[in-house]
Amino acid sequence: MSASPLAFESLAPGQVLGTLDKGVISTAHIMRWSAAVENFHRIHYDLAFATGHDKLPGLLINGSWKQHVLVQLAKDSVGPAGWLWRLKFRYKKMDLAGDALHAVARVVDKRAMDGLGFVTLAIELLNQAGEVSTAGHAICVMPSRPGASVPYPFEPQPAHREISFPHDD
Repeated sequence: MSASPLAFESLAPGQVLGTLDKGVISTAHIMRWSAAVENFHRIHYDLAFATGHDKLPGLLINGSWKQHVLVQLAKDSVGPAGWLWRLKFRYKKMDLAGDALHAVARVVDKRAMDGLGFVTLAIELLNQAGEVSTAGHAICVMPSRPGASVPYPFEPQPAHREISFPHDD
């Protein structure tokens, strides 16, 4: 039996809407990602270069990989009927090979408009010590009533543009 679809009406500010565990990120994970996106900067695979030449604390996990984790988190959090519309984030701390990463999405705002539900999520990527390394917000679009759907492709209307990201502290 499958779970019932996520209902926009049931969401509440402060609610944890989704989590995503990526576990310990190894040098093999980093190198596979680097190869996939053709980013062969030595800070991702050459420890002597990263720590000696660039004075980094270790091999860095790719920023683009962290971005994709946040995209996956937001999309998975709103379920198959929802759409990730906008995303912004900033890197606050470096993540290194050997770190175990966990992502969390919390509802910070929701608004119904034009038959659609717009949900603003606070999104964070944390390391094994609970330190936030990457943080931001996502605005997702969901059906505002059971049985409805978000039009495909989703084309935001001028009024939708008033839905903006919260101001960063």
